[in-house]
Amino acid sequence: MTTLVDLWPPFELRLETPRLILRAIRDDDIPAAVEAARSGIHPVGQMPFSHPWTEAPAEEFPTNTARHIWRTRAEATKGKWSLQLGVWHGNDFIGCQDLGASDFENLKTVTTGSWLRQSVQGQGFGKEMRAAVVSYAFDWLNAEIAESEAAVWNGTSLGVSKSLGYETNGLFRQAWKPGEMTEVQYLRLTPDTFKRPDWVLKVEGNRATAVHLGIGPTRSA
Repeated sequence: MTTLVDLWPPFELRLETPRLILRAIRDDDIPAAVEAARSGIHPVGQMPFSHPWTEAPAEEFPTNTARHIWRTRAEATKGKWSLQLGVWHGNDFIGCQDLGASDFENLKTVTTGSWLRQSVQGQGFGKEMRAAVVSYAFDWLNAEIAESEAAVWNGTSLGVSKSLGYETNGLFRQAWKPGEMTEVQYLRLTPDTFKRPDWVLKVEGNRATAVHLGIGPTRSA
């Protein structure tokens, strides 16, 4: 009998750190993701995201969040994909960590993005979940570069990047919100500059996920 994992192999992917579990968000997880995001991610008036999705009207926010997760799955191809990984601390859904790529087989480059609910910020979870996906990309998918970006005022995100060994890779002006200019710091990490954590990432479901994304050869777990 065909299962959801047969239809979408990344559902089998599981990354485990000392404190966190990262896995692809299933439909049953969407309400928890909505509640975590709706509880607050950033101060009002400060937009840390290139797409200001947190400013959607309250009545539209749950549906927009679900639609984004569904769209990400539907639009994923071997040439361009993004994994929306929910982040759990114990039984609590605390945020989301994205890992994406375009023309990965040629460029061997991944990008990351993330959010954490405000109530758990300041406890090192942001660094731990970023280290998890970067370790996975370098050690399991054979990526050669990991890229990130943050507004120049976003010291928290830039601090996470610096602590992991990212190097600055240019300043750019972008219009994250209509009519407003945001100065954005681009960052770049390689396996040689990566400041690895003192723990080893546990991975399940890599082979099926990698095959689905057109990546190979990779490690077998």
